[in-house]
Amino acid sequence: MLLVAFVNIITYKKGGLMGIITKIEQQKRNDDRVNIYVDDKFFIAIFKELVYTFNLKKGNEINEEELKPILDDEMYIKAKNKALNILSHADQSEKKLKEKLSSEFDENIIERVIDFLKSYNLVNDSVLAQKIVNTNVNLNKCGKNRIKQNLYNKGINRSTINEAVSELDKDTEFENAMYLAKKRLKE
Repeated sequence: MLLVAFVNIITYKKGGLMGIITKIEQQKRNDDRVNIYVDDKFFIAIFKELVYTFNLKKGNEINEEELKPILDDEMYIKAKNKALNILSHADQSEKKLKEKLSSEFDENIIERVIDFLKSYNLVNDSVLAQKIVNTNVNLNKCGKNRIKQNLYNKGINRSTINEAVSELDKDTEFENAMYLAKKRLKE
């Protein structure tokens, strides 16, 4: 999509002015997106909300200067939607989420998305670490070192790992070790 936009920018560029918006048409298969035509030729497809955000209307002139923030916000919305989709399947650490987004989006866009997700507490490494610790202790009966390794593998930083593991109860850890020892003896 971005490549099409830049090809169209080069095609329409006339001393900074690219042309006049002649039509804004809702896409048939995706209600969230619209097609924008400049000088009666397809120019770009963007999210519908950007039409309102940037006050795009039929008859408006569009230039390179106005297009850059539109394309930035287009990529931001795409990155945000992808991040929300990833998080709908499983909680992710900030590091792992950045890794998954980095193949498609640049660092500035990813940082904006992470800030958005943090503002709604959708990405919180401390909460994720605590969930993993609880699962590992109560369900998987893991020991402290195994839990630390699991947290590290999930992309949690060392200080958050140490904080989450420091709250482990010695008695519970001992009970888990006994449970695992008995289980191994039966095998």
